[in-house]
Amino acid sequence: MVDIRLMIIGVISDTHIGGRIKDLPKELLDGLRGVDLIIHAGDILKDYVIYELEEIAPVEAVAGNNDDYYIHDKLGIKKIIDVGKFKIGITHGNGGGSALKRAMAMFARDKVDCVIFGHSHIPYNEKIDGVLYVNPGSPTDKRTQKQYSYAILKVDDSGISAQIRYF
Repeated sequence: MVDIRLMIIGVISDTHIGGRIKDLPKELLDGLRGVDLIIHAGDILKDYVIYELEEIAPVEAVAGNNDDYYIHDKLGIKKIIDVGKFKIGITHGNGGGSALKRAMAMFARDKVDCVIFGHSHIPYNEKIDGVLYVNPGSPTDKRTQKQYSYAILKVDDSGISAQIRYF
């Protein structure tokens, strides 16, 4: 098997652009520069957010509960992507109960190494039963959190690790 080089993935969710929040923050855009891929876990609201992010790196995204029918139809609510020898599941995590439990249930029958989710706006980075679960929080709507946040995933042949970045 060929070793994969280190791949850096920017992870965001719950940007909610288009209402009272007009633009992606400079701190987020600067922090994403140089990543190989960006994952957006929903609540995008305006599709031009994807196009803006694509100016930095390719984007994989799913729709969230606040996204309209167009975004739902275009992106869906569940996706599994291959990154080297690893599989990463992406969902928003909305519905009844905790976002983590919903994300776990969404991929319970799938063989994934990492699950990216959002919805709660609360950063989370924990491995459970061999699967890394990452919620990047929100870079635009911190709600009960002290700071805005996003995450950076590092993927190479040894595995997947995540770091929450605050600003």
